[in-house]
Amino acid sequence: MSAQAATAHTTRSPRSVEKGETLLEIRNLKKYFAVTEGVVVHRTVGDIKAVDDVSFTIRKGETLGLVGESGCGKTTTGRCILQLERPTAGEIVFEGTNLERLDQKAMIPMRQKMQVIFQDPYSSLNPRMKVGEILGEPMRVHGIQPDRAKRHKRIAELLAVCGLNPKFADRYPHEMSGGQRQRVGIARALCLNPDFIICDEAVSALDVSIQAQVINLLEDLREEFDLTYLFIAHDLSVVHHLCNRVAVMYLGKVMELAESDELFDHPMHPYTRALLSAVPVADPKIEAERQHQVLPGEVPSPINPPSGCVFHPRCPLVVDSCRAEIPPLRELRTGHWVACTQV
Repeated sequence: MSAQAATAHTTRSPRSVEKGETLLEIRNLKKYFAVTEGVVVHRTVGDIKAVDDVSFTIRKGETLGLVGESGCGKTTTGRCILQLERPTAGEIVFEGTNLERLDQKAMIPMRQKMQVIFQDPYSSLNPRMKVGEILGEPMRVHGIQPDRAKRHKRIAELLAVCGLNPKFADRYPHEMSGGQRQRVGIARALCLNPDFIICDEAVSALDVSIQAQVINLLEDLREEFDLTYLFIAHDLSVVHHLCNRVAVMYLGKVMELAESDELFDHPMHPYTRALLSAVPVADPKIEAERQHQVLPGEVPSPINPPSGCVFHPRCPLVVDSCRAEIPPLRELRTGHWVACTQV
């Protein structure tokens, strides 16, 4: 760890979880959004099942990738973990504390340990505040560094750690490029010395060359500061490079969960196989000879999801039982969980 990095990150509390232990556990998480009609009197006519019975764990020091098509519930899962959305049902246990039992006041110290890097670096930063004010505000609000001079020094250190000139503290967001803004977003996430950071499509809005720089930065910060990530993305190449384990979501449910290399080398769920077949290969000869699995139909509406397995209308392995029974997430190989009865 560099001297600057060490200065920019304080010593962990002795009560913090040790590396490799379970940091976060999601148990049967559900988040339904009510669909209403009427102007004066609102009447509930249905529910959007954004997240429907999702369970997984994240170990201290690892990066878990959460992938799937747009609208499958990835971001909603992250927002529920941060308590930006209150879950409809289920439990979210962070460092042994069930966040569902905490009120807003009790959540304040927990929010210091959990931060987020948003997808859009253009809308996630206040355009009326200078970068130094953006980074200093969370420290001031949470009382991390009440002394103004020391706060300015820490802001300069955070900018340097994230690859920015400390003079950027006097700039407004519109005076910076997209990659520089996202680095400010990363620095802001580090302000409160978090244990856990949710990266919500943190590189998808950036150019490919800038994506590589930000991904390398996230890797370096994970090692230097002993961070734990939930990396929400749809770019499977990025996920394979950065993540230790990967969970594949479809229509609010986890279809498959495994170590990154295991999932990419031996995908079991038909949906995962279809996703991986769509990832282009750099070698044109191999790409020309590959078999691409094209799924029929469209993603069903989360307002009226299919009965049984939600993937059965598009699945090449479907049998009658798939239409009636919801397949449990089963461990078919060590650490490899699949929600399918036909593999």
